[in-house]
Amino acid sequence: MEVFILSNVQNMIRATEADKDLIVKILTSAFLENKSVNYIIKQDKFREKRIKALMEYSFDSCDLFGEIYLSEDRKACALVSFPDRKKIGLKSILLDMKLILRSTGVANISKVLTREKLISKNYPGSRIYYLWFIGVAPENQNRGFGKKLLAEIIADASRVSRTIYLETSTEKNLPWYEKAGFEIYNQLNFGYTLFHLKRKSEQSLAQQKK
Repeated sequence: MEVFILSNVQNMIRATEADKDLIVKILTSAFLENKSVNYIIKQDKFREKRIKALMEYSFDSCDLFGEIYLSEDRKACALVSFPDRKKIGLKSILLDMKLILRSTGVANISKVLTREKLISKNYPGSRIYYLWFIGVAPENQNRGFGKKLLAEIIADASRVSRTIYLETSTEKNLPWYEKAGFEIYNQLNFGYTLFHLKRKSEQSLAQQKK
């Protein structure tokens, strides 16, 4: 089995507010037909705008409580959240309100909260490296941009000794993650299957082998 080779050189770029439009554009196009995203989005003629609003929310949330990365070639991006850093404040409350009004819709609040509660139950109490989104625009997919960025994300998580957690509803992506050292540890059914994956840091893997 092919395994991603980790590099000690970090080429990814820590994104800023100036990169927001590009990152939102990449993620909106990459997740336009994603089952998990569309599950929480109000399905109407404004669906694409609502997905864009979700990506804007996710960017702003990670700007507050995580990290935002662009690949060196600016073809791939990733939003990383650190749940242990999250604090309820005026900014986070306003973000949540905007998400409801512009993206999920009031009618979906109960469904969204139930889904998030079930997902969160699967996280450990310790500090984690939550890979919320990683995406490449459709016209640039299957060219290695995402693979390179994921390898750099893995190296970054190892640097801070955190286990990476993520979810995907795209079954065809599972072999891609497994080649990178991720393992499926749980599944949830929301009318579609949401796979939960994790990858321990290099330090944790080394200790496990001892």
